[in-house]
Amino acid sequence: MEKKAEDNFEDQYGRAGVRDTPQLLEYYSKLKALNTDALWTIANAIEPWEPKPTSIPMLWKYKDLRELVIQSADLVKPEEAGRRVVYFANKGRTETGACVGWLYSGLQTMRPGEFTPAHRHMASALRFIMEGKGAYTVVNGHKIDLNARDFVITPNDCWHDHGVYEDGEQCIWQDGLDIPLMNTLDCNFYDVYPKPAQSAKYPLNDMPLSHAGSGVLPDKLNWENDYSPIMRFSFENTYNALKDLDKVSKGDKYGGHTVRYINPTNGGHVMPTMGGYMQMLRNSESTTSYRRTGSYVFQVAKGKGYSIIGGKRFDWEEKDVFVIPSWTFFTHHNLDDNDDACLFCFNDLPVMEKLGLYFEESYAEYEEALKKGYKSSYQGRD
Repeated sequence: MEKKAEDNFEDQYGRAGVRDTPQLLEYYSKLKALNTDALWTIANAIEPWEPKPTSIPMLWKYKDLRELVIQSADLVKPEEAGRRVVYFANKGRTETGACVGWLYSGLQTMRPGEFTPAHRHMASALRFIMEGKGAYTVVNGHKIDLNARDFVITPNDCWHDHGVYEDGEQCIWQDGLDIPLMNTLDCNFYDVYPKPAQSAKYPLNDMPLSHAGSGVLPDKLNWENDYSPIMRFSFENTYNALKDLDKVSKGDKYGGHTVRYINPTNGGHVMPTMGGYMQMLRNSESTTSYRRTGSYVFQVAKGKGYSIIGGKRFDWEEKDVFVIPSWTFFTHHNLDDNDDACLFCFNDLPVMEKLGLYFEESYAEYEEALKKGYKSSYQGRD
């Protein structure tokens, strides 16, 4: 019955509806012999009424993965692997290495004294620190210390390496990259540094300390890059910003309280192709259902709760990772009556926005569109 309803929806003016005939089939064969084909035979499939993501909603439990991630340190050396990562494989995107859409993510571990060989690539990268002490990164000569729940960026084409100090503890962090997008655009490159690791060229933590004050920038800042000079965003500062926001705002029914990580020089996203935000759900708070274009990777920074994604419930707790594919209805729910929950998210919103591809729809708007005979509120607009 659903297939029939879909066929009826396609049977309208402006959609391809050519019926096969013996003459047309013969014509198609001649086109194929010349490596061509008739658009109307595939037009409805390649131009759907609304996005049809192949990624599926998924959740990875940290308690199930943690020991396996730690075990990788016994089996593989970082200099052998390049990057010792257990990556998240979305069942709908196995051929791309993506965890959702065109985004890649995984869990990387480092022992005290270890470091990744310095390298650079066209893909942009980011990290969210999960556990351990003494982690650091070096990005184009800027050495930065990393603490639990810090968010750090590694912009594309920047030399970078990561490690843990000798007196530190084994660390685990989440990696996020847009490798699948770069490969799809056929523009990915990779290069290795002439030495195993970079030497710091600037004072330790110079970039985050130079931009530590909210609402102020260093005088005579000479920053011409298209990514944020902050590079490391501490959870303490981010969480305090959310708590302060809660004092003066009721929040948004679709996202609770949300703060976006920015490039302070222009107010834009931290990098050209990937962005990030932290959202806080107050005690027992639930959000209202909506959907949007773009792909979203979440890590539970604090608390416990569940999300309804595409009609399926996913229960989460601290350090769990889950994904929401493009154009999929979702809600978040904090199960704690006495404390808030915080969700870190990285995404491809910069791409969606810059290309004019971002569109969102509440469930109420969707229901209203259905009453009018549309697939979504995208149809029937002025």
